[in-house]
Order: sequence, then C-alpha cells, then structure tokens
Amino acid sequence: MQRMKLWGPAISLILSATVVLSGCSKTADTSSEATKLPDSTAAAQNEVVNPPGVLPITKEKTTLKVLSRTNPAVENFATNEFTKWLEEKTNIHLEWEVASDPKQKLNISLASGDYPDVYLGFNIDQIQLTLYGKDGVFIPLNKLIDKYGVESKKMFTALPYTKELSTSPDGNIYGLPSVNECFHCTQPTKLWINQKWLNAVGMKMPTTTDEFYQVLKAFKEKDPNGNKKADEIPFIGANIANSYIDTFLLQAFIDSDRNMQFMKDGKINAAFTQPEYKEGLKYINKLFKEGLVDPQSLTQDRNQLRKLGENPDNVILGVVAAQHPTIFNTLEGTRWLDYVAVPPLKGPNGVQASKYIPQSITSGSFVITNKAKNPEIAMRLADFLYSEEATNRAILGRPDMEWKVAAPNEIGINGKPAKYTLIGNTSPGAKNATWGQVGPSLRTNEWRLAQTADPKNPLEDILYKETLTKYEPYKPDPKKMIPALNFTNEQTDEIANISKTIDDYRKESTARMIIGDLDIDKKWDEYLKNLDNMKLPRYLQIYQQAFDTKKK
Repeated sequence: MQRMKLWGPAISLILSATVVLSGCSKTADTSSEATKLPDSTAAAQNEVVNPPGVLPITKEKTTLKVLSRTNPAVENFATNEFTKWLEEKTNIHLEWEVASDPKQKLNISLASGDYPDVYLGFNIDQIQLTLYGKDGVFIPLNKLIDKYGVESKKMFTALPYTKELSTSPDGNIYGLPSVNECFHCTQPTKLWINQKWLNAVGMKMPTTTDEFYQVLKAFKEKDPNGNKKADEIPFIGANIANSYIDTFLLQAFIDSDRNMQFMKDGKINAAFTQPEYKEGLKYINKLFKEGLVDPQSLTQDRNQLRKLGENPDNVILGVVAAQHPTIFNTLEGTRWLDYVAVPPLKGPNGVQASKYIPQSITSGSFVITNKAKNPEIAMRLADFLYSEEATNRAILGRPDMEWKVAAPNEIGINGKPAKYTLIGNTSPGAKNATWGQVGPSLRTNEWRLAQTADPKNPLEDILYKETLTKYEPYKPDPKKMIPALNFTNEQTDEIANISKTIDDYRKESTARMIIGDLDIDKKWDEYLKNLDNMKLPRYLQIYQQAFDTKKK
C-alpha cells in the first residue's frame, strides 16, 4: 500500500528542528581562546568604529561583503529602500551576492572556501554553526556581543530563550537569530467550524468528542448549506502542517508535545504507544467509517484544500483543520469570516489540552566569517538591526508610506494603545521597501500586537482573540513539557538513524488504522513489538539522557 502522509513532519525533521532550536544550559566561556577577537580587531576598532550605540557605526565608508537569499518581497537588495536607509545610518556599504538556493549555495561556498564576510538570512542550523565554528570559519561572537552589543544584550535579557537557543554546546554563539514572536502560532493546531452551519442545524459549539461527532453527523444529514444536495463535507484537513486531522483530535485522548512525546514522573515517553492514543485512533476511525471525514484529508495539499473551500457553487466545508481560516479561503473574500475556532475538545477520560509550541528563534540569521577584516563592524551592524527603528523599517517599510505612528486614540490588537498603523502597500516602491524578513529583526509579542486593530483587515485580531480565549486556557503546564534539549553529535546521528525507520512505520501503520485498512485491536500488539524492534526504547533513552543532563 502506498504510504499516506497523514502525520506531521517526520520525526527526523522534527528532530532537526529540535536540534536547531536547542540551546545549552552551559554558560558561555567568554574567556576561552576560541572567543578571543582577531589580532587585527584592537587596532581596527580604534580607527574605524564608533563607540557602541553611536551612529554612524563607522567613521568612514566601509564595505561588507554579504551573501543573502532571495525573497519574493525584495526586487533588488542593492537598490532596496531599507538598504539605502541602513547604509546612510551606519556608513556601511553592503556588497551583495544573492542565492536562489541558499542551502546549496551555503554548502558549495563553504566547501570551496569562497564565502563572504557575512551570511545574511541563511538561517543556518545549530549543527552547522557549531561545526564550522569549531573549524574557525564562523567566528565566535561572545566577546563582540559583550563589547558592542547594545540591542542584542537587551534582547537576551528580556527574552532569555533567545540567548539559550543561540548558544552552541561549546558555549559559544556563532550566529545571531531572527526573533519573531507570534502569540497565535504558539498554539497553531486549531479547528475552524462554520458558525452559519451550526446555527442552521440548531446546535451549539461542541465541547466534547461526543458532541463533535453529533455535530458532524448533523452537517452530513441536515443540509446546512441549504441547497438540497448532499454535497456537504463535515470535516476535512490536508497533508500540511497544522492541518492534519488527527493532531487536534488526539489531544482529547492524550496530551503530548509537537514531537508526540510527553513526560510523566520525570520520564519521557512516546505518545504513539499508549493505550489512550489507541483509543484516539479508534475514534477517528469511527468518523472515517461513517463518512464524516473527507478521505482526501490524508493526501491533499493546500491548493486542493483551498479549491474546495472556494467551491463556486456553494459552501461545502463544515469543519476544517487549519492554523487559520485563510488557509482554505482567500483573505480577499468573505467566506472565512463565517468560521470560528473550536476550543480543545474534552475526551472520554477528561483530557482537554491545546497543542502548545514554545516561542522560538530562527537560528543563524547573521553569521560572521573569518573573511571579515573588521568583525566588530559586522557585529555592530547586526546589533543595530535589533533596534525598534531598524525592525520597523526592515519589516514594515518606510514611515508615512507603508506605515505610520499610531494616533493617541488608536488601539492595538492586544487592546492596549497602538504603536503603529499599517497604511498598505500601494505607495511607489513599496515592493522594494523592506528586506522581506531576511536577516535579524526583533519582533516581540508586544511589537506584533501593538499594530492598530483594523476592522477592514481583522485576521490578526481574530487569531489573537480566538487563541487567547479558546486555547490559552488549555495550554499545558510548562513543568510537564519537555524543554528544548541539546544533543551531542553522536546522539544526533544515532537518533536520526533510528527515527527515520520508526517514523515511516508509524505513519503507514496509524494511517491504515484510521482508514480501517489495519484492524486496531488485532494489530496493536504487533505494532508495539515492531516499534521496539526498531529501537524506540533506545530513541527514548537518548532523549532521557539529554533531559537529565540539562536538568543537572
């Protein structure tokens, strides 16, 4: 049987993400030989660099060679309006090379030795940062941050996780991150239900798995779209992140993290081997058997889901698994406004939890190499990009053209006085006014939610309020969550080898159980035995070792 991509990203991919996001509890050793500034730095800084926090950064025009990645929002980095402003403010000229395939370009440039002063926006993962940091290709930034970091030190103090997740196992920081806190993204696994359909069948918002089942049956049988055709699709998802039909529903049976793991009595366990998980699969199988879930949910992509959501004849989707309703409806239309979020459902044993993902960073957004003759200049440039002034320009655009300072009476998404109001991208040059989220920026929750709430464009406002009122109350206890872990190179290699086998088998088996191709009760013991043979116990042991090390 062809393997169906029902589950989320492969464990190996999740592992990769976990490693990228993993920090180290070890304190950075800024006194080590590895963190000393290059010999040329002391002399160079007296000649060209102004004191920390003082603009321009350099006394005379200075050039940095930068390798960046393409972005659809940036027509030309060299002529970009933010680039022009940045060069004027800092006195640093950026000599650009832009890669259309950043991963390939990174590997080729590092292998050949033909690399720039700075990798900008390449989002280099922690494994490569550590590897090339130890080789001396990427320079350690600890002492540079201590000496020149004004905005970066503020960030590390206000958001300690940004420093922890930027620190390699050896205690050094080899790359500076991009920070984009997103409140509604911390609980992205949501269901969206058509409120008009609920009204049409005379039912209230479901709060339990049993009530949810009854709502789906009503959507199928009672013609909620009123066209006298049996064309309604009660429940649908897609094979894309946060649209997997199982993820939301299984949280009503067993609470687990994004790696499908959970902690009990200080021990890390796999959710997908527990009896509660099995009961959750049986519940979803029941929905399939009764035609309440569209089979395309297992394989279709976002475009196919959107096509169904935008069906020209009539609305045919009742409940949709998606991070937000514009995944399956166009923002320019009005259909998406009929959908409201379904709170986490309570399962038969009283479990009711949202799928919570802690705030994270994009690692390796600004990496200085040993080719930089004046690394302190590059460090000061990166540090300035974290300032609110630079973040506003890099992300929003030009003041009074793409955005403006909010009026005293304007209210932000979070209900507090707003700080900025978006004007729109209709002004000349707007398409080349920002860096399109390439490179470091500091977008905190406070910054994002300080945007003026716009009744004409209410998506962000809706996502904030739905998450705050319906999902935040069911966020798991942080003490029960598995923190970001740091693995040795040997552990990483071993986990990667084990997880690929386990993940392929788990996806195929659980998909077959859900659609009824594999009898859940008869084959469950065999399923568990096969996972043991695929070294699942060893996989969990490595995670436990990493957790115990971090705990110490």
